[in-house]
Amino acid sequence: MIRPTPLKIGDKIGLIAPSSPAKRDRIEPAIKAMEDLGLEVVLGASCMESHGFLSGSDEIRANDINDMFRDKDIKGIFALRGGYGANRLLHMLDYEMIKKNPKVFAGYSDITALHNVLNQKCDLIAFHTPMAASEFYDGVDDYTMNYFKKNIFSNKPLGVLKNPRGQEIKTLVKGIAEGELVGGNLSVLVSSMGTPYEINTKGKILFLEDIDEQPYKIDRMLLQLKQCGKFKDANGIILGAFTDCEPKDDRSLSLMEVFNEIIVPENKPTLYNLVCGHCLPTLSLPLGAKVMIDGEKSEITIL
Repeated sequence: MIRPTPLKIGDKIGLIAPSSPAKRDRIEPAIKAMEDLGLEVVLGASCMESHGFLSGSDEIRANDINDMFRDKDIKGIFALRGGYGANRLLHMLDYEMIKKNPKVFAGYSDITALHNVLNQKCDLIAFHTPMAASEFYDGVDDYTMNYFKKNIFSNKPLGVLKNPRGQEIKTLVKGIAEGELVGGNLSVLVSSMGTPYEINTKGKILFLEDIDEQPYKIDRMLLQLKQCGKFKDANGIILGAFTDCEPKDDRSLSLMEVFNEIIVPENKPTLYNLVCGHCLPTLSLPLGAKVMIDGEKSEITIL
């Protein structure tokens, strides 16, 4: 795996919108938040476009990604927000060119579709981080900012991940496992099944998170991954934030019951309650980096 050169103060970054459009009143604060980090922002054309639920046409959004990777002056590329639409671009990306121009690429949620192909087709570590018009435009807490900076401004391994005080990482299945960290948003990963961009979990540590999905939908998606052999192939599993995924009625299984019935029988070392995903505070993760999980200590270490 190629770890891109860390950013430094004064670097130019491309701000792009590969998925849904951001609210216009968030764009200037989002730019300022990036400038406050000491970065010079180059705004992609997609950031000011709108095509229904998409931030401009597929061509505009794909061109932004290709152009930002191709431009030697651009040192990093940040997604403005998530939403939906990144998977419509996957056949339009110049993977050979991207692999020759490795850069910090950051975002999460729908950006999972891009993280996955950058990992698999370009051997490029990509960063699961908060985004400019989703979190940073309104300011973030010190915990969130510190983990973000550790990922994009440094190439040192993160070491043992620490949740915010009072929020423990917990063990679902004991055991120790090591491998490259892959994954991201559960809904997006499930949509890759059966496509040329299907996630490969062979020998990997699979990270999953999601938002606004009732337990029966989480059950359905986890079951699809299970039936596709993705848990069997993985060395271990990390469950992040499942925000607002609680039952809406008394007849539902709880989220933990779903995890116990779908994941536990796979007998893969599994940790849960990592504060990462659609939540604040949230930590940032280098997808593609080597990670070890220790179910005896309930500990995750980025190696």
